Amino acid sequence: MQENKDKSIEDLVDDAKGFLEARVEYTRLYIVEKASKIFADLVTSTAVIVCFILAFLFGSVTLALYLSDLLGSYAGGFGCVSLFYILLAIIVYLTKDKYIEKAIINVAIRKYFDKLADKEEDEKL
Repeated sequence: MQENKDKSIEDLVDDAKGFLEARVEYTRLYIVEKASKIFADLVTSTAVIVCFILAFLFGSVTLALYLSDLLGSYAGGFGCVSLFYILLAIIVYLTKDKYIEKAIINVAIRKYFDKLADKEEDEKL
């Protein structure tokens, strides 16, 4: 009888060790997966942002050169584009607290909860 208890306790300890090792491995793989997803998201987002910035810069220079051609003066064309950006910066500065920051916060929260929902779906599978 004592021998059965010893054997079942040993089996229980072995099972617990196996479970613990499996859980540690699962956690390690889960962290690697999340880190790789974050890295991939960071790389692709950076590439998209760089492309938008380049398109914005080249578009601004193109607009300035076009306006320079219309006005007959490089200073006039680039000055008009500069005034447009100054006006845009003032509008953004005046509306950032009320509209822009709230929109950015809402997008960040939505993205977080979408990832949380994906995590819950993964756990169900």
